[in-house]
Amino acid sequence: MRFDIDTLQWTREPERFFISEDKIEIITKPHTDLWQRTYYHFRNDNAPVLQMETDEKFFSFIVKTEFESKKRFDQCGIVVYLDSENWLKGSIEYENERFQHLGSVVTNHGYSDWATTEIDASVKSMWYRLSRREDDFCIECSDDGVIFRQMRICHMWNGSAAIKFGVYACSPEDSSFKASFTNMMLTECQWPAHDGQKPDNAE
Repeated sequence: MRFDIDTLQWTREPERFFISEDKIEIITKPHTDLWQRTYYHFRNDNAPVLQMETDEKFFSFIVKTEFESKKRFDQCGIVVYLDSENWLKGSIEYENERFQHLGSVVTNHGYSDWATTEIDASVKSMWYRLSRREDDFCIECSDDGVIFRQMRICHMWNGSAAIKFGVYACSPEDSSFKASFTNMMLTECQWPAHDGQKPDNAE
């Protein structure tokens, strides 16, 4: 399996974008976002999402993001978008001139959660690696595309069959910025099988 630009499909097509063999650029539109219910009690489901579909159960997807975010919650990164109530994303969300949130959101059955860590606002590039092992997923990040750090391991309740995955960018508030995605590749699963306690159903 390889990452083929020609097979990508928009879930929601932005007004302004550029796609070539080795780069994707999205110019975000104000008031676009992905979130479901939890804490904020609203449902936002209008962010541009560009994905490919696969039934491959074990793989890793790697991408480098560069961004000119400048207003609160401006964000771009990786995504597995199954439908409006079942998806996950990993990204950096701009907060202010001092810091940003490097984090991930997992949405199962219509409820989102958000796990973050603060990083300096000067960071304007990040690599991500999304790995799938059947219906479990691992999101990692890297400053250099070589050494990756785990951000989250999660389960997608509706993620056992064919899935769609790729990139997204959005600006939840009154903002617009350019997000660039390069160095996209698919590899064998870089998330190794667990070596330790045996599963509960193991003989």
